[in-house]
Amino acid sequence: MQSNFKYIVFVFLFLGISCLSINAQNISQKRDSLKPVKNQIVGIKGFSFSDTINLPDASTLKPIDTTKVDSIQPKEFLEDNIIKKASDYVQNDFINKKAILYNNAEIYYQDIELKAGTITIDYEKNLAYAKGIIDSTGTYVQKPKFKQAGQESEQDSLVYNFKNEKAIIYNTSTVQEGVIVRGEITKRENDSVFYLDKAHFTTSTKEKPDYEIVTRNIKLVPGKKIVGGLSQLKLADVPTPAVLPFFYVPLTKERSVSGFLIPTWGENSNQGFFLQNGGYYFAINDYVDLAVLGDVYTNGSWGMRFESNYSVRYRFSGNFSLRFENLITGQRGFSSYNKRNNFYVRWSHSPSTQASPNSRFSVSVNLGSSKYFQESLNEYNISQSVTNSFNSSINYYKKFVGTPFNMNLALTHSQNTNTEQIDMTLPSLQIGMDRIYPFAPKSGAKKNAIHNIGLSYNFDAQNRVSTTDDSFSLKDAKSGAKHTVSASTNMKALKYITLSPSINYNEVWYLKTVNQRYNQDLDEIERDTINKFDSFREYSGGVSASTTIYGMFNFKKGRLQAIRHVMRPSVSFNYRPDFSYFYDEVQQSEDPNDLAEYSRFDGGIYGSPSRGLSSSIGLSLNNTFEAKMMSKDSTTTEPKKITLLNNLNFSTSYNVAADSLRWSPVRVTAGTSLFDNQLSLNASATLDPYALSASGRRINTFNINNDGSLFRLTQANMSASYSLSSDTFLKKDADPKKNEKPGGSQSDGESLFGNDLTARNTKDDQEESTTKVAKLYGATFPWKLSLRYNVGYSNSNRQNEISNNSLQFSGNVELSPKWSVGLSSGYDFKNKGITFTNLSFERDLDSWRMSFNWVPFGNSTTYYFFIGIKSSVLSDIKYDKRKVPDRTLF
Repeated sequence: MQSNFKYIVFVFLFLGISCLSINAQNISQKRDSLKPVKNQIVGIKGFSFSDTINLPDASTLKPIDTTKVDSIQPKEFLEDNIIKKASDYVQNDFINKKAILYNNAEIYYQDIELKAGTITIDYEKNLAYAKGIIDSTGTYVQKPKFKQAGQESEQDSLVYNFKNEKAIIYNTSTVQEGVIVRGEITKRENDSVFYLDKAHFTTSTKEKPDYEIVTRNIKLVPGKKIVGGLSQLKLADVPTPAVLPFFYVPLTKERSVSGFLIPTWGENSNQGFFLQNGGYYFAINDYVDLAVLGDVYTNGSWGMRFESNYSVRYRFSGNFSLRFENLITGQRGFSSYNKRNNFYVRWSHSPSTQASPNSRFSVSVNLGSSKYFQESLNEYNISQSVTNSFNSSINYYKKFVGTPFNMNLALTHSQNTNTEQIDMTLPSLQIGMDRIYPFAPKSGAKKNAIHNIGLSYNFDAQNRVSTTDDSFSLKDAKSGAKHTVSASTNMKALKYITLSPSINYNEVWYLKTVNQRYNQDLDEIERDTINKFDSFREYSGGVSASTTIYGMFNFKKGRLQAIRHVMRPSVSFNYRPDFSYFYDEVQQSEDPNDLAEYSRFDGGIYGSPSRGLSSSIGLSLNNTFEAKMMSKDSTTTEPKKITLLNNLNFSTSYNVAADSLRWSPVRVTAGTSLFDNQLSLNASATLDPYALSASGRRINTFNINNDGSLFRLTQANMSASYSLSSDTFLKKDADPKKNEKPGGSQSDGESLFGNDLTARNTKDDQEESTTKVAKLYGATFPWKLSLRYNVGYSNSNRQNEISNNSLQFSGNVELSPKWSVGLSSGYDFKNKGITFTNLSFERDLDSWRMSFNWVPFGNSTTYYFFIGIKSSVLSDIKYDKRKVPDRTLF
């Protein structure tokens, strides 16, 4: 208490001295009140620095230019000059070899910068004393700020030795890789090592932090690590039982360091208690890392995961994940016992944009067990669990510079998780040629149809495998190659019509064909595979004519100014000869005259030659409708363009060469957006002009001639999506800043199924987000809502039924700037049940984050609770609890 009193007296005396330079009369009146003041600063563990500062008589003070920079320094004591300056005065005491700087004092020595309210330099002891000053309101301001080698700190006071670069610092505060370090007494060994007697660590930026870790005997190496002894976690300055015998935080900028990954614990009714996501992280080098994670369940189930990220600057980057699970349900020896192995591989690789522009290697692999996402105990990706397909591709693209040719080599994979069907190409090779114009002039524009003739070529070779999960085999692979050559041009006819004639040539190569023969003994047709090269050729030609018609309907009254109708009709004619000569006949019963046609190319990956003459006419009509509407605002002079229909399309074809059923069904599609694109409507329908027989087959009789309508509706689908929020109802002419939600906006859920529930919350690894400001909402709660309705109708065979009819929605409400509640669900009107439902609760705790996700019912009931620090540096300080869904093994 006494030292504090001396300190306050010392500060007020300095304030009195600053007033002397303002009024000479006041100086003479207060001359007798100035007394010597002794300032004692005591260090720790035997370190102490003391200095007696005798303030000179006020009559000896001379006017000092505050902008003057003083660089006077005895070089025999220091290696460099000390540059010093201050706002009020810089006083040099040559007798005692001291200098006093007051108000906004600054000194610069080599790479050291020291700023404070007052600084005293002792040249004889090579020491600098720095502290703040007390302003007129009694606030301690201008605290010393020390900077060296890119490291900055703020403290209440410090003593620095210029010779050995050591310092004693009181109540310092510094930031190391997002971690705020506050030390009560700090010894600075050099610019790379600090020792703290008692330190407080936190990532909370509040004056009174939300939490802090109190540790003694700390060694801080900036940019590398923080090591300490016994540590205790405090929440809102309240000590907790969370005590650790040591404290270690890596502070590396280049890359992460190796270390253990703390598991998550929980319980499941089938597998019992478990530990998930525990393991070890290997920081192999600057280019690649590896995380080995494991799951253990008390009933014997287990899982392993290997996750790796790699990156080479300016060349490529990617990540790889291999997951395997051995799942057990029931008790061994009982009928309910079941065991299943599931795996999943994910690999993503992409080259850098600075890599070679003429070649590219990219990977996107997603393959595994068909039931992985339905049965996995530690992977709960909602969008993946309701998706029924996996797709993968590995591509290498090469552009041959100086030629029109390019090459693409790929391995592809397609998997249906419902049927467990797997299709792969191992590999596929495409060689393409960019369109060339052999008759175009070497310079100038192409002026006629001859100049516009363009040729293109493509070669496609594949080795395709079709198999299943249970009977995975590469023995039945099918191979083939296809050459495609096309030529086309365009010309104007009747000034407004564009004619585009084209011809196409296809040649298919196979290494295997089939031969069929009738076996009289077995009374069946046998298929023999012939391992021999064979090929077939096809060609076709056609011409299309298209134009654009504009129509305008003007209105003289009202806000509606005009309606614009744009029509794009198109007529095409395509001709393909009959290639039936590639077909043979085979006897299919004991009757020698009971013959069936087949092609030796049946079952090939590119199909068989086309049968029958085709001479068809294609008709299509595309429409768009727009309107010009005047605004309600009388000051607006220009009308606003509004889209009434984005598209209204009709298409059909007529096969002249067919002997029956020449007309194909009419396909109708339409789409529009309303209410400033908040409501999106899309519809499609298929209209068949032919009638059905009593057995449900199409007959060569128009439906209208069979006592029906002109067209028979066989299929229809309509979908509507609508999104709105509390901002939708705000006045558009209001100040945009007033329309912003307090605390900033919150990201929308991209999926109607809600957020993903994963055992490793991805938000833990993100940087701490901007802190929201808590303000009272009053009667207004920011909210968002997304709706999607889909209905389908089928009547191709007189079933006259609704094939699907469902409504899904997803929304969230901010009860306060830091409280958010979300719900995703829906209702299936056809199956009369609630669709997948997910409830989420989110609480922003400034430096902490709390979330709770819950699937209350269905086949995947689960919940996941998480509370932890946002900063990635201290992300292991968390508590999470998850209930694993009660999976059923199929």
